[in-house]
Amino acid sequence: MTRQFLVAFFLAFILQNGTCNGIKWLALFKTPSVLALNQTQHCKQLEGLVVSQVQLCRSNLELMQTIIQAAREVIKTCRKTFSDMRWNCSSIELAPNYLLDLERGTRESAFVYALSAAAISHTIARACTTGDLPGCSCGPIPDAPMKMKKSGSQANKLMHLHNSEVGRQALKASLEMKCKCHGVSGSCSIKTCWRGLQELRDIALDLKNKYLSATKVVHRPMGTRKHLVPKDLDIRPVKETELVYLQSSPDFCMKNEKVGSHGTQDRQCNKTSNGSDSCDLMCCGRGYNPYMDKVVERCHCKYHWCCYVTCKKCERTVERYVCK
Repeated sequence: MTRQFLVAFFLAFILQNGTCNGIKWLALFKTPSVLALNQTQHCKQLEGLVVSQVQLCRSNLELMQTIIQAAREVIKTCRKTFSDMRWNCSSIELAPNYLLDLERGTRESAFVYALSAAAISHTIARACTTGDLPGCSCGPIPDAPMKMKKSGSQANKLMHLHNSEVGRQALKASLEMKCKCHGVSGSCSIKTCWRGLQELRDIALDLKNKYLSATKVVHRPMGTRKHLVPKDLDIRPVKETELVYLQSSPDFCMKNEKVGSHGTQDRQCNKTSNGSDSCDLMCCGRGYNPYMDKVVERCHCKYHWCCYVTCKKCERTVERYVCK
């Protein structure tokens, strides 16, 4: 089983949903750990899959645990990456029944599509390394253009394909040279080097920067076909490495399910920060309420020869703040 086959399979799997539902498969993160997935009838028990994905599941049962793991990584990483912003990716856990923040062509959906594509390939690489996918070779990841079923609007289709490809390219760009020295007494007479992937959280931070600088586009005729071009015509053409979106997002200050906003009431904020998690920005000028919180920490640690450490538990009170 080559890695080229695995990437092709996983990309085919996530794109089976079509243009508007291409991230509904992330509902797989809810799959109970007790579900063995060793019989074809188990595929019908997986939430968020369309008929064609159920068929792929039945014929490739041994690969489904990797897809489920990829879904869990997307959910966890997205929540962590945006924990300091008004939109904190909480609605991704509603999969497969998303709110409009992820159903429309917003910059938030652009990020989730990009992260999902990156996570699939990242999970493949890790599963191959750990032996969870036995027999996969270390061939290069194929760069064939991604294709999606012909459903939904052409503009959304092009947007999702573009952003998914941005995610894959961000993963590819994250490859870094890692080396380990071998020799007597720590000398480096022999050095073994290899190209390794960064952690998914680091790739997500790169995609977050692309999210913050994403370009709003429109579907406009260019020659004999329509293409995604910047809405402001004086802006340079869209680069292959930048995220694009079709519809503007709300400010996410107030709860409004019609536009997919949970609001920031009761969200924790940082009184001393000047960033997006500051109480001024997070609370949208509404103010905040302080409260006291007890924190238990390790303290008075001692090293014992040889070789262990013992610590006591200390309790302290800290002041925290939540948005009004």
